[in-house]
Order: sequence, then structure tokens, then C-alpha cells
Amino acid sequence: MPHILNSLRRTVLRTAKLAGAYALASHSRWRQQRLLILAYHGISQSDEHLWNPTLYMSGECFSQRMETLKRSGCHVLSLSEALGRLYEGSLPELSVVLTFDDGAYDFYSRAYPIIESHGFPVTVYLTTYYSQFNKPVFPVNCSYLLWQARNARLRLNPLTGEDFIADLATESGRAAVVRRLVEYSCRQHLSAEAKDGLARQLSAQLGIDYERIIGERILHIMSPCEVRELVARGVDFQLHTHRHRTPADRNLFIKEIKDNRESIHGMTGQSSVHFCYPDGEFKPQFVDWLKEAGIHSATTCCPRLATPKTNVFALPRLIDTSKVSAVTFEGWVCGVSSLLARREVNIQTGVSGPLENPLGAENISI
Repeated sequence: MPHILNSLRRTVLRTAKLAGAYALASHSRWRQQRLLILAYHGISQSDEHLWNPTLYMSGECFSQRMETLKRSGCHVLSLSEALGRLYEGSLPELSVVLTFDDGAYDFYSRAYPIIESHGFPVTVYLTTYYSQFNKPVFPVNCSYLLWQARNARLRLNPLTGEDFIADLATESGRAAVVRRLVEYSCRQHLSAEAKDGLARQLSAQLGIDYERIIGERILHIMSPCEVRELVARGVDFQLHTHRHRTPADRNLFIKEIKDNRESIHGMTGQSSVHFCYPDGEFKPQFVDWLKEAGIHSATTCCPRLATPKTNVFALPRLIDTSKVSAVTFEGWVCGVSSLLARREVNIQTGVSGPLENPLGAENISI
């Protein structure tokens, strides 16, 4: 059913574009009063977009997206400027903000050279623990390794002690192994170093060259040196928690912000005041805690356009992925696609729930 609905939406959008609705919406007062915040996670260095197209996009596809923004005459604004102008009612036509979550190394190596060539400003919501411990992020690393060996079968006994043989041919089979590895790491209270050792064991058992993955920095977060370099080139770094988690306990939540902010300040020399909810997870109590921590705005994963009436601590964003068609993306730029977007909204909070989980459900703390 979702496939049929998506196909129907694309047909409607193609018809609307041919009928001139895209051009009409682009120059309308209605669109000028709205802000499109785009969100990305990863731009492939190798085959990551084939492994996880909801998280990764090919460099060619991302380049086409940036060309679309340029060709459409978009005003790509910095996050701070865009929010200021949104709420004072002075946005230019086709206002857009570019954001990247997590701060993966591929932003440094693949995405930013494309963005920089267009002169677009961009904000990176940086999760900082794996920036300091610069190894592949454990849950997604396991998922990627298992996908690379998807024609094999895996005995878990040498890894977790379980008498279990997994068929890696299916996505559900691979997901079950990742879940067991994460649960094992939690039961054993494994440190980040020990988790990386477990991933290395998994790689060896699957016959995969782990040193290649380390060498190519696949599934790594940017290092402090790379962050400092990009700051000098104009990239804006903002808050995404230190360990990519939003604890329900106030003190732990505030500590995540504090650790994240201090780490970013140590790398950039700048104070960060904008926040992105990891996994898009929003709870009403978070707003007061964010205000207490001196946060000025917070973005979600709710696919809408922001208006002057939008809660600044529940800003919507379009998570752009390989699965978003070109006509749908163009429709978001002009605003028409927002009228057909699915509204999976929590009635209590007014915000959609988690729509993505790039770093996995596991807390990334040591």
C-alpha cells in the first residue's frame, strides 16, 4: 500500500508540474512566508547508498539536488538568518536551509565540496563522542558489514556465545544479528574500544577487510581537525547531543547538551545555540530543558514547511534521501509536495515521531 500511495503522489506531482502549479507556487506569497529546511545524513564514499538508501545518497544525486536549488532560484540561507527572517516575516522567495545530521566524515570528503562550489551556507548538527573516538559508529558499522556479506551465513557463537546461525540474505535476518550484537554489548557493558573490537571480529568472520573500512573512514564521524578546517571555510556546527541520545531524565538530558556544547566549542571556539533532536525524538518536557540550556531553536524530522506560527523548538525538516524522487524534491522546493505529505503527527505534541534512526537505537556512550 505505501508503494502504491507513493506512486500516486508522484503522478499527481508530475501532473501539477506540467499544469504550471510548480511555477505558480514558487512565486506565491504563500511560499514566501514559508521556510524549507532540508536534512541529510550521508553522501556515499563507496556503496553506502545501495546498503541504506534511507540514510545515504550518491554524490551524483546530491549534486543534482544542489543544481535544482540553484536552477530554481532558491535563496539558500544560513540557519540563524533564515530563522530570524522567518519570524520577522522577511523571508525572500524560495527560502531554503541546508542541514546535515551527525557530522559524518563523508560530509567533509563528499558533501561539502559540492555545497562549497555553489557558495551555499550549511549547518552540521554534530554528535561529538565518535568525533573524539574516531572509529566507525558501532550499530551502523555492524549493519554495513553484514550487508556486505549478505550471501553468507553467520555463526554467532564466536561473537556472543549464542548457539545461533543467521541467514544474512534478508534485511530482517541482518537486523536480527545487529540487534543481538547491540544487546550483547549492553549486557557486557562494553566500552567503545571493546565494541570496535567486536566489529573487527565480525569483519574477520565474514571475510571483510576491516582495515579498508578504517582507512576509507566509512561510517566515521569527522575528527576535531576536520571540524576546525570546515569552520575556517564557513561551516556552521550546532548541537546534536554528545552521545546521540535524549534521556528522559532532566539532568542527563542537560548533561548531553553540556558535553556536546563543550566539545564543539573546543573544536570551533564558537558557542552553539541551535539543536537537532537525535532520531527526531521529541517530547514536550524537552522544550523547557532546552530553554534552560540556552538553546534558541530545535529541529525535528517532521516533513513540512516552517511558518511564522511554527514552534521554534519543533521546527520541521524534509529528510531528503535516495528514495525521494526528483519531481517530489522539486515539489518540496516550490511547496506543492508539502500539501501531499503524510501527516503522522502526535496529537499531544503537534510533532511527528521518529522518522529515521541513523546511529541505531543504542546509546553511543562508553
